[in-house]
Amino acid sequence: MTENYLQIMIESLEKKEQVLDEIVRLCEEQENLFADPNLDPDDFRKYVTKKSDQIEKLQLLDDGFESLYEKVKETLSGDRGVYAAEIRRMQELIRHITEKSVKIQTIEAKNKCLTEQKFTTIRNQVREVRSSQKIVQQYYKSMMKSAMNEPYFVDNKK
Repeated sequence: MTENYLQIMIESLEKKEQVLDEIVRLCEEQENLFADPNLDPDDFRKYVTKKSDQIEKLQLLDDGFESLYEKVKETLSGDRGVYAAEIRRMQELIRHITEKSVKIQTIEAKNKCLTEQKFTTIRNQVREVRSSQKIVQQYYKSMMKSAMNEPYFVDNKK
């Protein structure tokens, strides 16, 4: 029974590694997305949603792994030699997972800076558009007033 749990735990770690690979890929694509000056908000939202889905999968895998570990923790502590190969495989997978997690954190920190820069640029563009709209409205109003108040010459001589 413990061997089955260990095999499931190994499979869970392998799936977690695959999910982390997908998150790394999405983070790198998102980084490239920020380089595009014509970034579409829907594209940005799409990547955030995809990453969110992957993070949910990751959380489910973590929860499942933890619950299985609680079931076999005492058996593993007592019979380490019997399950040495499985324990080594899990340690190896956990090292890979840790490395990928660090890579994701690095990319996310960079993406955070890029996101802030992008939003600052967008805010400035919105401010410029609003300013331009105000100028156009003021011009329109002044032109309407001048058109209405044009002097009329009336010839009173007859």
